[in-house]
Amino acid sequence: MTVPFVMDPLARDNAAEGAALRAAGAVVPVDLMGVRGWAVTHHAEARELLTDARLVKNAQHWAAFRRGEVPADWPLIGLAVPGPSMVTTDGAEHRRLRAIVAQAFTPRRVELMRPKVEEITAELLDALAAAGPVADLKTVFAFPLPMSVIGWLLGVPEHDHAYIRELYERFFSSVKTDIQATIAALNAFVADLVARRRAEPGDDLTSALLAADVEGGALSDAEASATLRVIIAAGHETTVNLITNAVRALLTHPDQLALARSGEVPWSAVVEESLRWTPPTSNFLFRFATEDIEVGPVVVPAGDPVLISYNAIGRDPVQHGITAEVFDITRRAARHLSFGHGPHVCPGSPLARLEAGIALPALFERFPDLSLAVPQEQLRPNPSAVVNSLSGLPVRL
Repeated sequence: MTVPFVMDPLARDNAAEGAALRAAGAVVPVDLMGVRGWAVTHHAEARELLTDARLVKNAQHWAAFRRGEVPADWPLIGLAVPGPSMVTTDGAEHRRLRAIVAQAFTPRRVELMRPKVEEITAELLDALAAAGPVADLKTVFAFPLPMSVIGWLLGVPEHDHAYIRELYERFFSSVKTDIQATIAALNAFVADLVARRRAEPGDDLTSALLAADVEGGALSDAEASATLRVIIAAGHETTVNLITNAVRALLTHPDQLALARSGEVPWSAVVEESLRWTPPTSNFLFRFATEDIEVGPVVVPAGDPVLISYNAIGRDPVQHGITAEVFDITRRAARHLSFGHGPHVCPGSPLARLEAGIALPALFERFPDLSLAVPQEQLRPNPSAVVNSLSGLPVRL
């Protein structure tokens, strides 16, 4: 491998890093906190590789991991090796695990959730008003909305939501912490949820997942726990970041906000452009090459890990034109890959789109004079190489 691009684990400027990675090539050798791999940075190559059967999710194909060269306290080890779920399997086993989850997130079933999402949104807007005139939009609104929805779906009580947020913030963080303790706490929380629903099934998605019997058999406890960890993480973190990033983009681009508020451009276009311009997931870890893979002049050796850099891909000018760096909700055919592509595309994306599509217009209708409470330069990113988010979004109502 040639000299790698050293990625910033603190994510101090995701847009600049994405541009630098993209300029370095379609597939770039990288160093992520001491772990070597490859970043896919161009839209076309990412779309192709995301359906390439030679790139798999099972970490047993990761040569450095097999050799014991990846330390157990590497801060992102829980994302790279997360346990037996649809995120870490391929082929028939992946289809079996995914089928159980996908049944709950079909467009029709998600649309049936609209009244509940609208109800939760209205309650949170009242809470935001009570917290004003200056409040942290992320804490008071953007986090509790998807967390309340996913908690309602899975049967996770509200008094556990703050604890879950704390655990997942540590889980996604690139800052050196005791990651194994965080993983153990998450495992214990979800294992307890599985045990309680096995003993006393309820009218919730957790019980439905445990009762589902598809080809190949029902979920084992280990599979159920890993699957629930994925659903909880993806079910709230992606939408928290989507809402927060979209509000920031709109408040710093008042001409675009005016287009949306006037009805000239639908709010669905705001959601899609936000997903493209500031994807909720900055870099997705990992896929592993089962054999040498040629991508143009680059060869990814068998056994190497490959990450998908949505930071870079979302602003690829070959896909999105010479204005790819511009936040423009009137953009035509803004097809992006921010929820993935191919067999591993995020099954919860319809729910994330529904939540953001309800939250954003409701927020700006309730608070038409909403503005940033601090200069944009003072907004701090979350120190994570994986999730693209702010540590907070202070707004003046």
